[in-house]
Amino acid sequence: MVPKTELISHIPLFAGLGENEIAALAQRAVERRFAAGEMLFWEGEPCAGIFLIAEGSVKIFKTSSGGRELMLSLETAPSTVAELPLFDGGPYPASVRAVDGVVALFINKSDFQQVCRQYPDVALKILAVVGHRLRQLVGLVEAMTFGSVTQRLARLLLDASRQAGGEVFDLPHTHQELASRLGTVREVVSRNLARFRAEGLVRIEGHQMQILDRAALERESQE
Repeated sequence: MVPKTELISHIPLFAGLGENEIAALAQRAVERRFAAGEMLFWEGEPCAGIFLIAEGSVKIFKTSSGGRELMLSLETAPSTVAELPLFDGGPYPASVRAVDGVVALFINKSDFQQVCRQYPDVALKILAVVGHRLRQLVGLVEAMTFGSVTQRLARLLLDASRQAGGEVFDLPHTHQELASRLGTVREVVSRNLARFRAEGLVRIEGHQMQILDRAALERESQE
């Protein structure tokens, strides 16, 4: 496996930290491996520590009382999960599941807090990530509150295109995961994608999508 110090240095959360700071984190990090579909932790569990995702992707989600999942984010290595409860003393606010094979570095909460006390820049980096996640959640609430599923799906595709920097991009999730993110069911997502394709707004080949008529898709996002 790649040395822990190298893995940690590639995680955006710790970009710009000095060698001593990264070494302090690496000394306290324990490697953990998760198979596809395996849980890293469940919502409501006491926070044991922070997970640094070195390989693979994880899904962050909430579960309703009826068992329905709402995806909050899909995090791909290099990234981190479970930053917030390190500081507020609360439990994990959401569940995290491995999407594919995941290699993570786990740092115990007390050990991580000790590093933050020794190197304040680490805590400042964490606050920046927490702020970014808060903005994501505000955007998710807005997307689920305003507009129909068709509008929200069109906005999601337009956002994915902008993030990819072009008209051709990989679909961000499966139809089920798209439905989870939009607060609906898979059939509704599949039906809307099929209509977009039939009307010449998009082309779908496997997991790849191409926006053919951006103006029309933008109209769908606003109507």
